[in-house]
Amino acid sequence: MSKYMKYVNLIVFVIIVAIAFNTDYNPFATNDIQSISTVTKPEDVLYKEIQEKSSTYAEAPQNAVIDRVWKKTPGRNGIKVNIEKSYQRMKKDGVFNQSLLVYDQVTPEVNLNELPASPIFRGHPDKKMVSLLINVSWGTENIPKILETLKENKVKATFFIEGKWAKGNAEYVKMIDEQGHIIGNHAYNHPNMARLSYQENAEQISQTNEILKAITGKKTKWFAPPSGSYTDEVVKAAHDMNMETILWTVDTIDWKNPSVSVMLNRVNGKLHGGATILMHPTPPIAKGLDALIKDIKAKDYQIGTIESLLNEER
Repeated sequence: MSKYMKYVNLIVFVIIVAIAFNTDYNPFATNDIQSISTVTKPEDVLYKEIQEKSSTYAEAPQNAVIDRVWKKTPGRNGIKVNIEKSYQRMKKDGVFNQSLLVYDQVTPEVNLNELPASPIFRGHPDKKMVSLLINVSWGTENIPKILETLKENKVKATFFIEGKWAKGNAEYVKMIDEQGHIIGNHAYNHPNMARLSYQENAEQISQTNEILKAITGKKTKWFAPPSGSYTDEVVKAAHDMNMETILWTVDTIDWKNPSVSVMLNRVNGKLHGGATILMHPTPPIAKGLDALIKDIKAKDYQIGTIESLLNEER
């Protein structure tokens, strides 16, 4: 009998263990507790609504192109709704709110660096930003006032500096660089580059690059031909040094010494998204730059360096 009882006890033990480890069976559970379920995000009405509407707010990225008129033109990031982050912002109120949507930027497939040699006149026309381009080969006495005005207004500009001027004014070049402005190349001695050979153009650019790097320790990426005079050979010489040739869309004509009001009216009448505004260290700019910056900002344009203007960021 005791022999059989051993087997009976063993079988009972196995049954008890099986019941204990059966996660589908809980003898203490009630029907009410079993009926409680947690609503997961995919089942949440708000989450689904954000998912369904997200495509309505998406914008495809635009590739950089060479425009027939405007030549090399930067692309622009697209946008898509970040569903998770948007949901987190809206879930407290539990209702869809367009103003609380969170976006991710989507980069284009083609950027400026992948395009062949071509000059650049402007940023993307839908970008609410402009850039101040200050070509420097004279006007040294006006540089301090211009830098002071830029600093007071928290604005960064792009200074295209002539190599010969830089050699004689290294302290100003350092000052411009140390204040966070972009320094570009304006050839060595302000020639008419359209009349030079490819080799002569390359020498003008490379000689200035060497001078600027010796002063700032930085490689120069941007080139502005003096007086805007260029040919395909000029652009190719810069391109072969991994540099972009920069022109402009708005000219202050400051070298004609206009009154400040005339200069301001000229620029304000021509402002547009992606504008590049040409100026020099002249008295009209030294006197009128503060008012010009305020006018530009009053029109809801940001002011950025050429690097900021030409990137794909929205």
